[in-house]
Amino acid sequence: MRQATLLLRSLGPKCVELMRGRDWDLSPILLAYLHLPASASKFVPPFSPFRVLRPYVSLATRQGTVSSQAGGAPPRLFILLRLVDMSSSSFAGTDCQFTHPPQLHPPPSVLAAAAMAMDSLSVLLLYPVNAYLEQELDRRFSLLRLWEHSPPDSLFRAHGPAIRAVVGYPGHKVDAALLDALPSLEIFSSFSVGIDHVDLSECRERGIRVTNTPDVLTDDVADLAVGLAIAALRKIPQADRYVRAGLWKAKGDYTLTTRFSGKRVGIIGLGRIGLAIATRVEAFDCPVNYYQRTQKEYPNYTYYHSVVELAANSDVLVVACPLNEQTRRIVNREVIEALGPKGVLINIGRGPHVDEPELVSALVEGRLGGAGLDVFEDEPNVPEALFTLDNVVLVPHAVTLKFELKHN
Repeated sequence: MRQATLLLRSLGPKCVELMRGRDWDLSPILLAYLHLPASASKFVPPFSPFRVLRPYVSLATRQGTVSSQAGGAPPRLFILLRLVDMSSSSFAGTDCQFTHPPQLHPPPSVLAAAAMAMDSLSVLLLYPVNAYLEQELDRRFSLLRLWEHSPPDSLFRAHGPAIRAVVGYPGHKVDAALLDALPSLEIFSSFSVGIDHVDLSECRERGIRVTNTPDVLTDDVADLAVGLAIAALRKIPQADRYVRAGLWKAKGDYTLTTRFSGKRVGIIGLGRIGLAIATRVEAFDCPVNYYQRTQKEYPNYTYYHSVVELAANSDVLVVACPLNEQTRRIVNREVIEALGPKGVLINIGRGPHVDEPELVSALVEGRLGGAGLDVFEDEPNVPEALFTLDNVVLVPHAVTLKFELKHN
């Protein structure tokens, strides 16, 4: 019988969950909840709001004890449960100590049901991902790939009612139209920090969980922001092209550029990513200024009450805030004019943060000194006027394109 692994997912529909409260007593056979498809229901009698593997996993009281934290509200503890050969089970990722290590001995039929729960779960992948991630999804679930079906409606007609999970990206909107085509959807997992592409009110109304990756990109986005700033000021990509074209030998030294060290860096949004950027640029002796809705207690950083005021007091302006209706086109003509012909704009947020036509016009006319752009308003479409400019560095929303992120 092959190994069935039930992965830890605090919000996922197949989570294995141990509910633990202060001074609770649990039997050596612990309570766990497991979502299974209807086809496996004969193995697991209903137990609202989940299905429970019974009697092999059941609740009992006053038989065994689990140590708990002192005081406070009863926490929820999520565990990683591995059913290897069904002769034992191991628990990881907890701060509990079991007086009687739990041993589960379900028959092969229950193991088959657990395996079937994973294999029969239809997951829709909205966009191509790296081979490693796609293989893992394909190995664990019944994977459907949207781009293999033309038109997409053909996939929804054939498989829509069976799809219970979707993996997506900001390039694909999750709106009422998509949700209508997926009536059995339980979870949408976005491979991103931002979730501005998701209609959260619709998902909430339909009981659909939405997950994202809020912390995994913090360092990577901050690294890229600093890299773009240095590249834009020192014109590193342009100098690279100069050498490759043989112009160094033909025309001599490349043009003078500007240092990054000591530049005043203004950050729009001092959240996780904004703070990570701030700590990095401090190493370059850059004074840090910032704007956001509420002032924070960072005595080393200067707060400005408006983005225009921030831009007027910055050499490099970095957009690092979430995208919402309040921050859409937060960098407009007035902000660009305040940043001026020697200023550099870095956008590692979202394309709609910036008035793109106004940005292009300012770069072409020299009203803005330069820009480093990782995001655009209508990706992957980039304004062609930017392609010939020597004062802009362009990357293809590349913050997630790293080996470490894709494989960890």
